Amino acid sequence: MAQQVDVTEEILGYVRELSLRDDEVLAGLRAETAGLPAAQAMQVMPEEGQLLGLLVRLVGARSVLEIGTFTGYSTLCMARALPADGTLITCDVTEKWPGLGRPFWERAEVAGRIDVRIGDAKDTLAGLRRAGREFDLVFIDADKTGYAHYYEESLAMLRRGGLIVLDNTLFFGRVTDPAAQDADTTALREMNKLLREDGRVEISMLTVGDGITLAVKR
Repeated sequence: MAQQVDVTEEILGYVRELSLRDDEVLAGLRAETAGLPAAQAMQVMPEEGQLLGLLVRLVGARSVLEIGTFTGYSTLCMARALPADGTLITCDVTEKWPGLGRPFWERAEVAGRIDVRIGDAKDTLAGLRRAGREFDLVFIDADKTGYAHYYEESLAMLRRGGLIVLDNTLFFGRVTDPAAQDADTTALREMNKLLREDGRVEISMLTVGDGITLAVKR
């Protein structure tokens, strides 16, 4: 029985050559982001961005919530997959990073679908719940110690059959290292256990990028 393939640089190059459908706008935003100090740890890989767009289409999403914008590469990928009247609310603690992505959203002609909310994500989510918002898909890619809270708030606003995508659930492999006891790694271990036991959702953890877990609301 075949086992997991080791993703070497050669394999990754093959995947990108044969699967990635790239263009100047996407490549341009990646290049803009690459020079930032946190880029390597925070930038969504291009194949993951493409997967997010595919998932938006698969669930027929018209309303998407993103928790953690950074420079808005994943935002761009998902917004392009929405119908013309779709909406994507993306949350970040600072305007600095989303501001870098905005010109690329405009070039892609999807800026009108994107609603950036700046501030503490907990406050933003509380406001969305009070407003009775409902979402078809939620992408969580923010501070790791906040994941459990973001998940619960998101699940409450997710329609039945909707999808939550959690990024970094393998966290550079640190979740399997007993010596890694920092707050972020510990929070992700607990999040993964919570998902495993949560009967409200169907789940699948994928060994894509830094680990992606899909949770569909029953």
